[in-house]
Amino acid sequence: MKTKEILKVIWAPVLAASLCCLSPAILVLLGLSTVSFAASLADTFYGTYKWAFRIVGLALLLLSLAWYFYKSKGICTLDQAKRRRNEIINTVILTLVAGVIGYIFFLYVVVHYLGVWLKIW
Repeated sequence: MKTKEILKVIWAPVLAASLCCLSPAILVLLGLSTVSFAASLADTFYGTYKWAFRIVGLALLLLSLAWYFYKSKGICTLDQAKRRRNEIINTVILTLVAGVIGYIFFLYVVVHYLGVWLKIW
């Protein structure tokens, strides 16, 4: 699996899992919220609902992997999946690791410094 294919599979799940802290920053950037409300919303989302966002991100990662195998690799039946079991296992592990690393980098580096720049936190 190439780097470009990995990024195509993981970008939406990483973004969805990061919405707990990204959505308040987006509201401030669009002018729909004040900084104090965005800070309160970020505290609520990250403090109370961070696991819900992470579970949604994991579910989206599994859906995007299924879509990848169906569309790109043409694996549609269980017999095809059994024949290409090692490729599927390696791809799932690789995308899971890349998704976790992407999530950590995006949330704790990119979104954090965006929030610092906007003075949300």
